[in-house]
Amino acid sequence: MSTAFLFPTDPLRAARPDPEFAPEVTAARATGAEVALVDHDALMSGDMARAVGRVLRGSGPYWYRGWMVPVARYEELEQALAARGCALLTGSGAYGRAHELPGWYATLERASLTPRSVWCAATPGEPPSAERLTELVAPLGPGPGIVKDYVKSRKHEWDEACFVPELADSTRLSAVVDRFFALQEETLAGGLVVRAYEPFVAGGEARVWWLDGEALLVTAHPDTPDRTPAPELDAVREAVAALACRFVTTDLALHTDGRWRVVEVGDGQVSGLPRRAGAGAAMPTAALYAGLAGVPAGPVEDVSPGPG
Repeated sequence: MSTAFLFPTDPLRAARPDPEFAPEVTAARATGAEVALVDHDALMSGDMARAVGRVLRGSGPYWYRGWMVPVARYEELEQALAARGCALLTGSGAYGRAHELPGWYATLERASLTPRSVWCAATPGEPPSAERLTELVAPLGPGPGIVKDYVKSRKHEWDEACFVPELADSTRLSAVVDRFFALQEETLAGGLVVRAYEPFVAGGEARVWWLDGEALLVTAHPDTPDRTPAPELDAVREAVAALACRFVTTDLALHTDGRWRVVEVGDGQVSGLPRRAGAGAAMPTAALYAGLAGVPAGPVEDVSPGPG
């Protein structure tokens, strides 16, 4: 049985793929792989029967390529597909480790590859108190910091909902966190993360796509599609292997002291490709799907990393 791909449906025409993923659907079909559709709105609402209703029984195994999905919903998707005799090539345990910072942080921190971070679970609309925040960030010590949730930041609202000039300034820290929660609303993922700020060289981030522990592709970050740094990958490769996730991305930036730093880890199924205009625009997409379509067809056991 060959590898296949799951894409979200067009919200207005359920029999068609979401237009945002049309170039990827074309690239997937060009490899000879089968394509199936999942209703993202139904998935997010918890209506799994409708979400997977267009997936043929006994088909797959599948790579999912689509919009971000909360870990709990991804697990429900995995179960709904299993009930139809289908499988995902990334199990829900591996998806959670790559998608949310608490899942991958210890592995990357042990390798001294990522900024120091602290976090706490939180509910949308209920930011921690100023006293709780002071206690939370104490291990980071004085200095600037970055506020985000388990998955994303509000870096485009840098001054009001992301950057804290001095973590010891509890008033400013609380104001930034409160604004972050207000903007995230119900999309808050998991809880609050505060990371130590590190200065990076201007030039954008590199997004590295890893498949079974090897770098499949290096692209620009979607926020800076015209810039593709060339990071050193040996140390990152070892950390990605230790993470024990089949298909992940790492976003790397160059610190002003010359070290390559992992800014973010993501599950490759929900990581965005950069968009480019002109000749060669489709090349990263084609390369990604050629690599994914060539993996062993059977589902792979979701092996959790070792303790610690």
